[in-house]
Amino acid sequence: MALGITAAAGVILILAGVFGMIQGIVGLIRDSFYVVTQKWLFQFDTTTWGWARVVLGLVAVGAGIGPFVGKVWAQAVAIIVAAFSILANITWLPHDPVWALLVIAFDVFVIWAVAAHGSEFRSA
Repeated sequence: MALGITAAAGVILILAGVFGMIQGIVGLIRDSFYVVTQKWLFQFDTTTWGWARVVLGLVAVGAGIGPFVGKVWAQAVAIIVAAFSILANITWLPHDPVWALLVIAFDVFVIWAVAAHGSEFRSA
């Protein structure tokens, strides 16, 4: 069962990376597509944010393969990338709060699954 949890965490990280890249590409192509719904303490340019999302998405896709490899360094990278994804989605809250909270919840699951059950691929 733990093997399935870790595999699900890898797949979720890969999917979050792909969808993050799509968000970034949309921000690059149509700068006016994303509109801030409320006044927040942090504000940023959506073009810069688009590039950051594309890069983070590429890294997340690569890190999503990490749990399947079963190496400790790959698990550490997956946890670090999921943590950065949480931070990135906190800054994304003004633009799409429901999606950002959903991805944050998935990232928390990824961190838990890889930290608690990541060694299962090494023993399998």
